[in-house]
Amino acid sequence: MENLNHALFLWLNAPEHPSTLLLAVATIFAEYAIWALPAILGLGWLRGSEHTRKILLEATASGLAGLLINHIIGLVSQHPRPFMIGLGHTLIPHAADSSFPSDHLTLLWAVAFSFLMHSSSRVAGLALALLGLPVAWARIYLGVHFPLDMVGAAMVGVLSAWLAFREVRMYLPSAYRLTLSVHRSLFRKLIQIGWVRK
Repeated sequence: MENLNHALFLWLNAPEHPSTLLLAVATIFAEYAIWALPAILGLGWLRGSEHTRKILLEATASGLAGLLINHIIGLVSQHPRPFMIGLGHTLIPHAADSSFPSDHLTLLWAVAFSFLMHSSSRVAGLALALLGLPVAWARIYLGVHFPLDMVGAAMVGVLSAWLAFREVRMYLPSAYRLTLSVHRSLFRKLIQIGWVRK
């Protein structure tokens, strides 16, 4: 399996002298596409209904659960990144920590899969899930992840979305009350002038 992982990585990884345009595109997807998440969650919260806000909190719980699962996996089994074993070309800086699964993709897909579990947020979920594909390619192309790191991220994303959905009654009521209280305190003036929902 590791031989296949290495072979697929070398096939997808950038050549020694990549195209400037392709390098720029890959860098945008690898390092900046993740910012779509706070933008969607933040704007959705500020303008959304109670139903929407609860879905956003569930998706946030899914993302956090995914990162926690990844951390536990990293503690139990360290997997080196390609540049740590001298494989391929690395074109962006990255800490020499465990590569499996990809945190970037886990977070993105954990939120996406959580959205996909609700009919009202399915379009956003599909868009984020599809955004994950070029993100996965870019992080392999730039030399900081193996292909199987992305498979692992998909598996953790599905698991965390399922856990967040299954246990929603355990955490959502109190999380919603707390978050709403903080929201009303922080945005009191904007709520009064109608720019932000109460």
